[in-house]
Amino acid sequence: AGMDPAANSKSNHCLDAAKACNLNDNCKRLRSGYISTCSKEISATEHCSRRKCHKALRQFFDRVPSEYTYRLLFCSCKDQACAERRRQTIVPSCSYEDKEKPNCLDLRNTCRTDHLCRSRLADFHTNCQASFQSLTSCPGDNYQACLGSYAGLIGFDMTPNYIDASPTSITISPWCSCRGSGNMEEECEKFLRDFAENPCLRNAIQAFGNGTDVNLSPKNPSPPVTVPPKTEKSPALPDDINDSNTIYDTSVITTCTSVQEHGPKLNKSKEQSLCYSEVRL
Repeated sequence: AGMDPAANSKSNHCLDAAKACNLNDNCKRLRSGYISTCSKEISATEHCSRRKCHKALRQFFDRVPSEYTYRLLFCSCKDQACAERRRQTIVPSCSYEDKEKPNCLDLRNTCRTDHLCRSRLADFHTNCQASFQSLTSCPGDNYQACLGSYAGLIGFDMTPNYIDASPTSITISPWCSCRGSGNMEEECEKFLRDFAENPCLRNAIQAFGNGTDVNLSPKNPSPPVTVPPKTEKSPALPDDINDSNTIYDTSVITTCTSVQEHGPKLNKSKEQSLCYSEVRL
């Protein structure tokens, strides 16, 4: 309120989300931990430990409230610099990208051999499947369930992410392609479209970034289709890692307009969201 409209149009909501996370001790500690782990070079040929990076990312998204994690993942952007920051949220050079893209069906089969990845992929397909009988294209008009299922896949081989830094179009995909699918190409393309051309997922992300999703979740959302097994126990990440010297942050603190706009509502919707916190597990 009272801000100059021209100045507000240039605000970086993804930077605001990072600053809001840094003001919360738990969010800052776990975010600094995964950024440090995913950016640590192992050798000349291995620039990071993908396994440790995924584990640190799972800890972050499982243990930090969605009011912080969703703002980092789904912040709205008006320029490429902001969209690139959003794409870099999960340190994709380690957690997402690889030298070559595997076939998407091979990646799906790998996910299905892990009980927790299989469970979360099933929940994604259930909660983000395109529904043409709803206003929002989401089952039950429940954006929060779709966003929670998306966040639940991060830290596994099926980790999804933005494929580019476009501020105008949102395209999501796992790191895979349908090359070499043979007579399974049609099934592979259908699987890939569940991410890249999914109106429910796209609408949910855009609505969250615009702050228009807060009243769409049902008061009593249905429980997830599958119950994820107990999370693995892992040592806590060090408290003294500071991410202020990484490429993902800046010393300039901007006005956190999203907190002012959505704070109390997001606190409410947090309880409605389908996320896999350590407490719930």
